[in-house]
Amino acid sequence: MSEQATGTFDIDEWRPEESDEQHGTVIGRNTARKSYTGDLTGTSVVTMFTVQTPVAGSQSYVAVERITGTLHGRSGTFVLQHSATASPERQGMDITVVADSATGELTGLTGEMVITMVGDTHHFTIDYKFN
Repeated sequence: MSEQATGTFDIDEWRPEESDEQHGTVIGRNTARKSYTGDLTGTSVVTMFTVQTPVAGSQSYVAVERITGTLHGRSGTFVLQHSATASPERQGMDITVVADSATGELTGLTGEMVITMVGDTHHFTIDYKFN
């Protein structure tokens, strides 16, 4: 049976590491630190690759994010894999718990996260279960 966790997160630090621009398309590598509140409380470190094209609204990113915290009272760590693309016509985002990445009381965690923006606030929903 699946459970659901909701809350918000803040991006506490955004650090561009390097970038490469050719013909108007920029590939960047970035590190971010986030803090979560709600049904998931804790912090994370994100390593992200971004692509910005010369066409407004066309971009993408892939990332891995290690979260350390407590999910509905269970503490441990787990890793999320992010993949997102956007064009002027459509947007798509997949964020999945990496299989067998969870530790501590979160061992066996599987699931998916959805991120939405309300104003300037990042909201998350995680549908998850334990195997």
